[in-house]
Amino acid sequence: MKILIQRASRGAVRIDGETVGQVGRGFVILVGVRAGDDEAAATHLAQKTIALRVFADATGKMNLSLQNIGGGVLVISQFTLYADTRKGNRPSFIRAAPPDLADRLYNHYVEALRASLGPDRVATGRFGASMEVELINDGPVTIELNTDAE
Repeated sequence: MKILIQRASRGAVRIDGETVGQVGRGFVILVGVRAGDDEAAATHLAQKTIALRVFADATGKMNLSLQNIGGGVLVISQFTLYADTRKGNRPSFIRAAPPDLADRLYNHYVEALRASLGPDRVATGRFGASMEVELINDGPVTIELNTDAE
């Protein structure tokens, strides 16, 4: 499982022109699930996400977490994080999990975040939908977390 965390001053996701999720200060997170991932991977990454200290403290040092700042998250499913571009110019997505597994683990990750942060601080897109994602990346700060063994 792989997630791309972008520290944001704000973010939003729209489907067919309708805003379905938004966040102020916090994270915009892209989540990719690969074949072979499980609930333990999703739970582990949720715990790492919440504990990640990438917000500035009073001295300007990245030392604070989402919980410290009261921040929120916007979580977007993103199977293309597992694109394989080693051969040719057309990406292969063979390593991405099948939709039923990906949906289940994406939702497990979201629910683990909600259990720690509270449901009002976790917004989402819609799994499998074509979405427009807006992001004001603060820093910019972008961090990848993954459970891939390779």
